[in-house]
Amino acid sequence: MYVYEHGQSAVSIAIISDTHGQIAPPVLDVVAGCDLVIHAGDICGAQVLAALQATGSQVYAVRGNNDRAALWCASEHAILDDLADTLSVKLPSGLLVVEHGHRHGAHQPSHESLRATHADARIVVYGHTHKLLIDQSAEPWIVNPGAAGFTRNHGGASCLVLHAAHDRWHFDTYKFPDQIQVVA
Repeated sequence: MYVYEHGQSAVSIAIISDTHGQIAPPVLDVVAGCDLVIHAGDICGAQVLAALQATGSQVYAVRGNNDRAALWCASEHAILDDLADTLSVKLPSGLLVVEHGHRHGAHQPSHESLRATHADARIVVYGHTHKLLIDQSAEPWIVNPGAAGFTRNHGGASCLVLHAAHDRWHFDTYKFPDQIQVVA
């Protein structure tokens, strides 16, 4: 697990997942307005990370179950090898932990398992299901940004933006209708 610390008193974090090699253009527009980007896996190509970095935001990403050498270009294997399975980001008044989620249930990761594994977190981010959700029924909160690309996106790409300050954390939810144009 990698741990990063973000020292600002307030920060906006774009949370995305499951791009599968392509990002919907409106998701990139959302990302461009954020301090950090968290990608919860199934990136499926360095071009996705390059497109995110081009927005000027700091990018953190984890490996998903489809982020395997056989599915990435051979010239990108060093980038793939640098991806962690889990990472943590210290934010104002709490810890955000991200992993892809597939180790907590094949088709639907268990929120109880994620909470037990990352009990020290304020928020646990996962992907894998391609379904947008925010579960604040217990702590830590469990969130899934849905699919930010075009693969099984349930009618359109989606993402979340977490606004984290010392006194309050809240989300903006974005859902975009399917787009024809493809970026990265």
